[in-house]
Amino acid sequence: MIRAILSLAVAAVVALPSTAWAQDLTAGMPKGAADVKSAGPLAFAPDGVLLMGDGAGAAVFAIATDDTKGNPESVTLNVPSIDEKIAGVLGTTPNDIQIADLAINPASGNAYLSVSRGKGPTATPVLLRVDGSGKISEVSLKDVKFSKAVLPNPANQRAEAITDLAYVDGRVIVAGLSSEEFASTLRSIPFPFKEADKGTGVEIYHGAHGKFETRSPVRTLAIYKIGNQPHVLAAYTCTPLVKFPLAELKPGAKLRGTTIAELGNRNRPLDMIVYQDGGKDFVLLSNNSRGVMKISTENIARDQGITDKISGTSGQAYETIASLKGVQELDRLNKGNAVVLVRADGGPLSLQTIKLP
Repeated sequence: MIRAILSLAVAAVVALPSTAWAQDLTAGMPKGAADVKSAGPLAFAPDGVLLMGDGAGAAVFAIATDDTKGNPESVTLNVPSIDEKIAGVLGTTPNDIQIADLAINPASGNAYLSVSRGKGPTATPVLLRVDGSGKISEVSLKDVKFSKAVLPNPANQRAEAITDLAYVDGRVIVAGLSSEEFASTLRSIPFPFKEADKGTGVEIYHGAHGKFETRSPVRTLAIYKIGNQPHVLAAYTCTPLVKFPLAELKPGAKLRGTTIAELGNRNRPLDMIVYQDGGKDFVLLSNNSRGVMKISTENIARDQGITDKISGTSGQAYETIASLKGVQELDRLNKGNAVVLVRADGGPLSLQTIKLP
């Protein structure tokens, strides 16, 4: 998913064109077979480089898609019953596939899907591309330019080793669980990849539980500039929203985040982007049981967070977008639109372009 980078003071375009980046990030990448073992979260770096998390392999892959031409402002992506169409492409049934993530390439406007063919540890990871005409094609991982960062000390629960990732200012931010004492971990890995460090153990105050927690993984994240300093906005199950200064992610350190919102219990956040509406910045968060929330960033720079047990919701103001139901994944397409994977009323899964609310 594209992780938006905005400032409270200055309006910024989230999806910069590839020509805005001074360095070709694919230079020096070897060509070969990317040994991806599982379908995980996706995010784009510049130059059409797709970042793909592989929890089973405890690694992050950077894949050169060579998909660098196009105009996302002119793209509309609408594919009804996309699960059925993907199953047809892969020669299986909709019940035998699982879509792990959606990411829009800011250079072209094409959608990329991380898909498991089959279930459980024997599932095969597949990377698919969907273009503006609705054509679905498999992106080969057998003969591709790529690089790889292997994560040290991943959690034994490999499905939780990488829960989300984002690219910002020459670094890849990776959330997940490790085998360390502070199991919930944020890693800041230089890109192009060198060596992944052990990461920063992170702690949060969970208002609904009334305690500090170090083992709950980040479910989805976005990068957001507060006072011109990039922060990680992280959403957790049941549903604290927490901010971490990016500059304080240090190898081996322990960091306590600031809980800026409690958005309701019995809920799992699914995906998150940041965007601008009417000159103000908002977070758009999809959830499995509480719909899609449009969250205000007003007063987000405050130092004081939630530190007392609460019932219900607290912190950043939000509204639930009633028209957006069944949204499982979302990503920014262009200035005014996003793309969602949505399953309405238990029906088939569809890929749709929506106006940002």
